[in-house]
Amino acid sequence: MAIVLSRTDPTSVMASTVDERGELVGAPLALEFSALAAFVTERERAHRAAGDAAERWVWSDSSRWYGDLLTAGVRVQRCHDLRLSHAILRNSTLSAGTEFARSAPSEWSRPAEPLTAAVAPVHSALFDLSDTIASGRSAAAADDSVAEYRRQLRAIAEVPDAGRLRLLLAAESVGALIAAEMRSAGLPWRTEVHDAILTEELGPRVPYGTRPAKLEVLAGRIRSILGDNTVNPDSPQSMLKALNRAGLMITSTSRWELAEYTHPVIAPLLEYKKRARLLTANGWTWMDQWIVDGRFHPDYVPGGAATGRWATSGGGALQLPRQIRAAVTADPGWKLVVADAAQLEPRILAALSADTSMAAAGRGVDMYAGIVASGVVETRDQAKVAMLGAMYGATTGESGRLMPKLTRAYPRAIRLVEQAARAGERGELVTTWLGRSSPAPGEDWREAQWRASQPGASTAEEARARSRARDWGRFTRNFVVQGSAAEWALCWMAELRKGLLAIEGMNPQPPGRRAAASGPVFERIPHLVFFLHDEIIVHTPAEHAEEVAAVVTAAAATSGRLLFGDFPVDFPLGIATVERYSDAK
Repeated sequence: MAIVLSRTDPTSVMASTVDERGELVGAPLALEFSALAAFVTERERAHRAAGDAAERWVWSDSSRWYGDLLTAGVRVQRCHDLRLSHAILRNSTLSAGTEFARSAPSEWSRPAEPLTAAVAPVHSALFDLSDTIASGRSAAAADDSVAEYRRQLRAIAEVPDAGRLRLLLAAESVGALIAAEMRSAGLPWRTEVHDAILTEELGPRVPYGTRPAKLEVLAGRIRSILGDNTVNPDSPQSMLKALNRAGLMITSTSRWELAEYTHPVIAPLLEYKKRARLLTANGWTWMDQWIVDGRFHPDYVPGGAATGRWATSGGGALQLPRQIRAAVTADPGWKLVVADAAQLEPRILAALSADTSMAAAGRGVDMYAGIVASGVVETRDQAKVAMLGAMYGATTGESGRLMPKLTRAYPRAIRLVEQAARAGERGELVTTWLGRSSPAPGEDWREAQWRASQPGASTAEEARARSRARDWGRFTRNFVVQGSAAEWALCWMAELRKGLLAIEGMNPQPPGRRAAASGPVFERIPHLVFFLHDEIIVHTPAEHAEEVAAVVTAAAATSGRLLFGDFPVDFPLGIATVERYSDAK
């Protein structure tokens, strides 16, 4: 059974119980929004008391529904996110033959708008429909949740051997719950530590728009070396002209290109860029905007990238530099359990391709070291460069030189990514292990290919078409690996969330052990607070830290079995229990 929540007007919601085909069971229940939290709480409590599997809550968009339930102290176990599932089913090659995929796009085909266009309080007003109305979406289209759920169930039923696709939809939906929970609880943050780091790196705080003292000193050194008091290190155009006048014929001020040159100005300029980046990305203004009551509350966007990787619509949680990680500090009496999956993408590639030799190279050890021990290459750095080249399509330099060795050692793995690249070059779709498919190349790509195929096409048009084809082939080459790794990570977090709920002894802690800033749901229990592709952080009472670490490890093993059955590939983790994030590595 599932309960579909639909908006009926700005103050009411309809709760419709449906069966496994999406057909109504009994009459829908009309509720005032103010009564919804109590209704959800009662249904969740009843199933837990009876020992039954929790009902699945079905709603349009977890980011729009779940945050306010969490604010009210209500946590749900399962959901089906209609908008995320719609995108997968519409675009997957596995469901391409269904009526659902062939039908005309609808309001459900539009991506969800960011929860916040700029920094806002952690939660909006309870189920405020103003965003939907202002965006021009009709209430009828937004509220057609029961019919949309029925269409999705029908589409899944039409897919032969839909087990993987069902797992993907379940993982995507629980990922949406986790994203909302992490936003609600927040990442524990010490602003006094952050301020001290900024002061050390930049100098004392100055008014917005003013260059801090240490940046000003570096700017003076740059001007002195170049003999130009007008150059502005914050302006790429100004710096590029000054560097060209100094005899450095560079084409950009990227740190990668600057590092290739030897000149007295390079070192201070690179140092300036590093510190200026800290100021603009995570400086005092960022801290004032994003840290609320000792917590960082970013807006995660599950499935925000084409591969299924997460993105953020605010706060930059996926780009927290090492310079400020000391500010991520557990509450008194609590710990941070930090875990990351070692060489996740190469291990995923081994499993995808059923390359037993490659899987064996990483069994119980660092995979790159295992490749060296197998005699494929001479050093760990070579193994890493070669593997990244294989997955990302590097054909020149050190990667290109090492590729033949890698191909001989792991033919199945290399064949898989090569086939994905060739498919992309032909403009075909590729699909991840569980069923997420790549987007089709754009109209510009297709026009370039068409022009090159015409009689009398110029050499330039043919070269442009080949270049576009190779670029898209590099995208599809990596898509199958990166997207499948994202699926593994979703399953890992889902199993971890389940394991954290099951930890024994999670009775209310003494008042001094509460993490009150984490909100009513998470102030007394271990909970996820951070996710970055292959890395997670759990904030936990210190007495549960060892048990949490065991759950994290078990969840990774279970995720591997969910995706790849008994194929012998390991997914080892690096785990550290620390008070500060910076101490984890």
